[in-house]
Amino acid sequence: MVPLEPLPGACRTPLISLLLVCCLLPLGETSQGAQRQEFSLQVEPQDMVVSAGGSLLVNCSTDCPHPKSITLETYLFKETVGSGLGWEAFQLNNVTGDSKVLCSVLCNGSQITGSSNITVYRFPKRVELAPLPPWQPVGENLTLRCQVEGGAPQAHLSAVLLRGEEELSRQLAVGESTEVMATVLARRDDHGANFSCRWELDLRPQGLGLFQNSSAPRQLRTFVLPVTPPRLIVPRFLEVGTSRPVDCTLDGLFPASEAQVQLALGDQMLNSSVSSQGDTLTATATATASTEEGAWEIVCNVTLGGESREIRENLTIYSFWGPIMNLSEPTVPEGTTVNVTCAAGPRVQVTLDGVPAKGPGQLVQFQLNATEKDDRRSFFCKATLEVDGMILHRNRSVQLRVLYGPKIDPARCPQHLMWKERRIHVLQCQAQGNPDPQLLCLQKSSGVQVSVGIPFRVTLNYSGTYFCRATSSQGTKTLTVVMNVQVRKPLSVTIAMVVLTILGFAIVTAAFLYVFWVQKQSAIYHVNRGSTWLPLTSKQPDEALGEEPS
Repeated sequence: MVPLEPLPGACRTPLISLLLVCCLLPLGETSQGAQRQEFSLQVEPQDMVVSAGGSLLVNCSTDCPHPKSITLETYLFKETVGSGLGWEAFQLNNVTGDSKVLCSVLCNGSQITGSSNITVYRFPKRVELAPLPPWQPVGENLTLRCQVEGGAPQAHLSAVLLRGEEELSRQLAVGESTEVMATVLARRDDHGANFSCRWELDLRPQGLGLFQNSSAPRQLRTFVLPVTPPRLIVPRFLEVGTSRPVDCTLDGLFPASEAQVQLALGDQMLNSSVSSQGDTLTATATATASTEEGAWEIVCNVTLGGESREIRENLTIYSFWGPIMNLSEPTVPEGTTVNVTCAAGPRVQVTLDGVPAKGPGQLVQFQLNATEKDDRRSFFCKATLEVDGMILHRNRSVQLRVLYGPKIDPARCPQHLMWKERRIHVLQCQAQGNPDPQLLCLQKSSGVQVSVGIPFRVTLNYSGTYFCRATSSQGTKTLTVVMNVQVRKPLSVTIAMVVLTILGFAIVTAAFLYVFWVQKQSAIYHVNRGSTWLPLTSKQPDEALGEEPS
């Protein structure tokens, strides 16, 4: 590569050469016009396009038959790479900017010139889409900004803003550093969409093609957060040491799955389980009253897109100790004195079997002499506590067992029994006591035991007197039972009685029918001739015939 050479006879400096060319052009054109020049000088290619820093081959040719001194004027570095009659080729290297090259030749003492434009193209150094907001509310305008640095020729350089492959805006990139903008309305469908910026250098009119490059895509996240607060369902009261579920729900949330929920009891964060269905978000946690008594707040905070919605509900934590019931002894022998007590917490009012304590936090008690009727007796204690204007109730009960000796109720154990031989019978006899006594019925004469409460077939040897004895650790009780077993009649006697009964019934029936028939056949009728208006009358055989009236 060599620097630009001056024309023959001109000054040695490129600046002087260029000035000389500018001065000679009008003279040459005047001379050509005066002499009506018929020869031309061609510069090829015309309107050259080259990438920045690239090289060009320029050919200057003329149809002059005797040309002299074909030269190429340019500020670029040039190098002659070939020549011949009427032409000369030049190599231009490291073309970095737009320029114009000028060819000249002397023909018959006149100067002929020709020119061509050089357009340099370069790709932008950087194209970048400005960062998007972390979250964009749906329904609000979003401004996209794209920065394009460098690039030429700018008349053919465009910046395009894209949503996916959808073109949103196209603008010319003007200046060394260009920022293009476009405004779009954020939609639900834009959640997760990729936005990018692309430069396009269109050199198709110059025969080169369309060059383009895109920035790194940026993903947009859109959201909808309703202005209404969440719904918080909490218990009004919570006893120390107990747990209850807490639910927080917010509708109309998008995307509900990406929202964050915090549930807290005072300063204590609750471990919540979050689920979403459609545009509804639900968080469930368990609130445990492990703190001191008093008024507390449960807070539900839903955060999405850098915005929050919060709701607070009051919760009263209370302590309800008791009631505690005690018996001096849960199981006592009959006749023992028993103490019954009931106690509860400091602010709790207790009532034992309808007897109230003197005041809140005080116990109530009474004594009794245990009898048989007190066995399995239940004692009830009712405790009440006022919490934030509401009365809470709690009940307890205990049962007393009284030990007493066996007893046999004659009403439940018949003392005289009359049974038929060879029939199935059951000896019903019951005994009471605590502990439950064992009941045995033994025949006085033989000592044979008869089953109690179990069906058995009775025979003649069951007749006799029995001692039914109830035994427990508290003593013994005996009751005498007499059992009489009647001999069952033979079958033949029974049949004879049935036959005689049937025969007697037949004889009575036949006699009745005979009497009725005889009376019917013995009736006599006669005509009373003294009067024609008298009706016929019936006369019985034993009646005398009456005389006719005179």
